[in-house]
Amino acid sequence: MTNRSQSSRTRFIVGTFLIFLPGVALGFSSILKFAGVPGIVHKMALAGFTDGKLILVATLELASAFLFLYSRTRAFGLLFLSAFLGGAICSHVQTGELFSAVGPAGLLTLAWTGSWLRHPEMLWSFDRSSPTRIGENIQAGLPSREA
Repeated sequence: MTNRSQSSRTRFIVGTFLIFLPGVALGFSSILKFAGVPGIVHKMALAGFTDGKLILVATLELASAFLFLYSRTRAFGLLFLSAFLGGAICSHVQTGELFSAVGPAGLLTLAWTGSWLRHPEMLWSFDRSSPTRIGENIQAGLPSREA
């Protein structure tokens, strides 16, 4: 096995693991909300999420986990998960629980890192070696990414 293929295999395995962790954590968290676990319900009520709002949050959480874990919808799932966890971070900051915001921020970091390891092309716009501007693409005879 070559060094490059070993590196690709390692990226794939680590990326898969890092994708799995936040996806399962969100899925499990949504199940706890649906189940009405008293401690969870109480904390959510302090943030203003009761009854229908709590069910909505649990539904969005489960949907973002599913979309992110399913490989065919991962790109959309990553955006959905990012929005959901960004909202969770804001909610913790708003209620003055700054330390509690570390959990969603950590899950978000794992999700993006795992996605990048599994799909390095997702950050194509940062690749300075490939033409990305319209003029460079026209000169190279390539279709424009910006069109």
